[in-house]
Amino acid sequence: MYLVSYDISSNKRRNKIAKCLENYGKRIQYSVFECNIDEKRFQKLYSEIAKECGDMPDGSVRFYYICQNCKPKMRLIGVEKPGVFNDSDDVIVI
Repeated sequence: MYLVSYDISSNKRRNKIAKCLENYGKRIQYSVFECNIDEKRFQKLYSEIAKECGDMPDGSVRFYYICQNCKPKMRLIGVEKPGVFNDSDDVIVI
């Protein structure tokens, strides 16, 4: 699984990035997506985002890989949005 977050000031670019990410994962917060994808799909996603952000003067997009061994260690405080996690058994709600 990949956790992708972005901080982009341009509305047009931010909307394009969000739309792209919606094709690969689920939005868990306004600018954070969880993408349960394999390495090949990740490379495609990364390439699409890099192409869109190539000349970006400010802002950033971050990609974090979360391995299968780490997923069961995820914790959530608060209310989980329905359908956000594919493996809801892996998330402990406190």
